[in-house]
Amino acid sequence: MPQQSARPMNPVTEDFGGNSLSRAAKRAFHATRPKFFPASVLPVLAGTAWGVTVAGRIDVLVFLLALFATVCVHAASNVLNDVGDEMIGTDRLNDQRIYPYTGGSRFIQMGILTQSRMAWLGTALLIFASLAGIALFVQRGPVVLLFGLAGIALAVLYSLGPVKLSALGLGEASIVVAFGVLPVSGAAWLQGAPIDSALLLFSLPVGIWVSAILLINEVPDIEADGACGKNTLPVRIGLAKTANLYLSMHIAAAAIVVWLTIQGFLPLLAPVVPILLLVLAWRASAGIRVGIENRESMTQAIESTLAIQTVGCLWLTGCALFSLWW
Repeated sequence: MPQQSARPMNPVTEDFGGNSLSRAAKRAFHATRPKFFPASVLPVLAGTAWGVTVAGRIDVLVFLLALFATVCVHAASNVLNDVGDEMIGTDRLNDQRIYPYTGGSRFIQMGILTQSRMAWLGTALLIFASLAGIALFVQRGPVVLLFGLAGIALAVLYSLGPVKLSALGLGEASIVVAFGVLPVSGAAWLQGAPIDSALLLFSLPVGIWVSAILLINEVPDIEADGACGKNTLPVRIGLAKTANLYLSMHIAAAAIVVWLTIQGFLPLLAPVVPILLLVLAWRASAGIRVGIENRESMTQAIESTLAIQTVGCLWLTGCALFSLWW
């Protein structure tokens, strides 16, 4: 008998009603799914830590601009993903979602915001990100444009247009780039670090941990996504292989940290936490094998994955700053 969860399946419409500016701002903020913002904030922190250690100083204005731009692109991606999923109908069909983690924000389906208003919100967020990018361009030069355009392109192509990376089973790989390689190496470069093989390797565990969030969040949505042609990796390979892939990703992230430590780029204790986090990853992979049949177990697996990303990124940030502090 599957366990049932008392968690709500949708946002409470009454909590977001009203015509005042503050209520409109509340709707806009929560439509971006802010619970997932650590997935973009922490990579910038990790990259900045690497850059500060290399340069021996921090440019606070550049850090804040990079953080603002990255979070805006992330928020826009979340909103536009809701728009894209509504266009193909997967969120409307999804009655196995685990709110607020899977199945989107539910704002369109609950009538809190229309599809067109969500599209305008996503566009506005990309404009805000572009304005921050222009300020960074003035500070650091044309290379900023490459980082910015790549991030915006991935945010849009993930859910919209003829490509729709998420529907091609390429969503996870794109997330490693969008939430690992780009923000980590970009933030480090903005602080004065060269973009070399060590930095790129350092960015990979960060991106992998975020990509694992996406992968596990797609598990409860398998039925609805498959029915609408959104062929994510879990839809394509099933629960058992998804669980194996999920655990392999975490092992790879820990292995990269071990390699960076052996090569002298991180302190000796750096692998300890990523290796310990494999215990949580193993338990979460067991939840994936059961899937939505056990909602509480699946929910705990998702929350464990969010915790792995938070703890792992904060730990790597501290490890990167270790040589600067001591």
